[in-house]
Amino acid sequence: MKILVLNCGSSSVKYKLFDMDRDRVLARGMADRIGMPGSVFFHHVPDRGDLSLDIPLPDHYEAVKAIIGALTGGDLAVIAGTGEIQAVGHRVVHGGEYFQSPVAVDGGVLEILKECGKLAPLHNPPNIMGIRVCQKLIFHALQVAVFDTAFHQTMPDHAYMYAIPYEYYEKYRVRKYGFHGTSHKYVASRAAELLGRRIEDLKMITCHLGNGSSLCAVDGGKSKDTTMGLTPLAGLMMGTRCGDIDPAIVGFLAEKEGSGPGRVLEVLNKKSGALGISGISSDFRDLEEAALKGHARANLAIEMFSYRAAMGICSLVPALGGLDAIVFTAGIGENSPGVRSRICSYLACMGVFLDGEKNAAKGVEADVSAPGSPVRALVIPTDEEKMIARETKTIAEKVPRVY
Repeated sequence: MKILVLNCGSSSVKYKLFDMDRDRVLARGMADRIGMPGSVFFHHVPDRGDLSLDIPLPDHYEAVKAIIGALTGGDLAVIAGTGEIQAVGHRVVHGGEYFQSPVAVDGGVLEILKECGKLAPLHNPPNIMGIRVCQKLIFHALQVAVFDTAFHQTMPDHAYMYAIPYEYYEKYRVRKYGFHGTSHKYVASRAAELLGRRIEDLKMITCHLGNGSSLCAVDGGKSKDTTMGLTPLAGLMMGTRCGDIDPAIVGFLAEKEGSGPGRVLEVLNKKSGALGISGISSDFRDLEEAALKGHARANLAIEMFSYRAAMGICSLVPALGGLDAIVFTAGIGENSPGVRSRICSYLACMGVFLDGEKNAAKGVEADVSAPGSPVRALVIPTDEEKMIARETKTIAEKVPRVY
């Protein structure tokens, strides 16, 4: 069975084509910096080579078209046509309380996903776009939605409830849902393997740090609390999102700017975070380069992000009752030794110490802890696509193919 996995984020689309029968990745790649200057497309076929293109990627629709084109045409094509793809697994950020496990997509599911898009305005729309494009270009394949929120369904009610009138939960299901669940689940499992311990015996905080960022308290392999909330706007400061702020700011800015709360929420989702503070970019590669050249606001954005990540890690320890390891993953977590160092400098009081030489690792699995550090610090590249492929295969084996 060949399964294509699409992972549509707020500024990138990662993809992998799996041959599940042979447990092989046939091709993988990424459309990066979508909607930003300098967008790029990368396609890799194991043992055959790479394709790297600087091409305009104004939106997620064009990104998905480029992916399908690379898989089926050109020197690095890996399939003769889309007819070889039996199922497409889509990362979908928000399933509300409608979905607690992966589902085959039909018209009714799409309508619910659109409704859930109000809770994830940066993510569910590109997730849906990926599904719709695949329904047109890979029309025979089963489309499967795999939700970021599923892993966090093990949170206790005292962790996911908000201190607002209970009737809003009863009427509208206003609560913390959490996101990046597939990533947190994968790296927690992999961390246990690297540490040579049973995951049931480990207490860890997984740090998914990218354009979107969240932390998760994982106790015995289960999510006990996380930083994102009803929507992916909550929690840490991110690329364009503000993270946790005084909620009264929404009304204050709406009044001062003469706009409605919807306009303020758009600013908080799309023009805040590292972009809003630095004034130059939401991409930490750009910020670190600018900071090295003395750009004060770029440096401020990096330090704010690092400080808030450290504060978030500290806030999750009570959910665990102890801490064995911290795991860094995603774009920033995997590839920025500087940000990891800044974060951990705030955590020395908790027994987190890095080895400077080991911490130079980028994009590879590594234990970056200093010798004797009471809390281990690991870098583990996430593989959400592998988990999505496994769950998609499980669904596809139960549902007849559609022609």
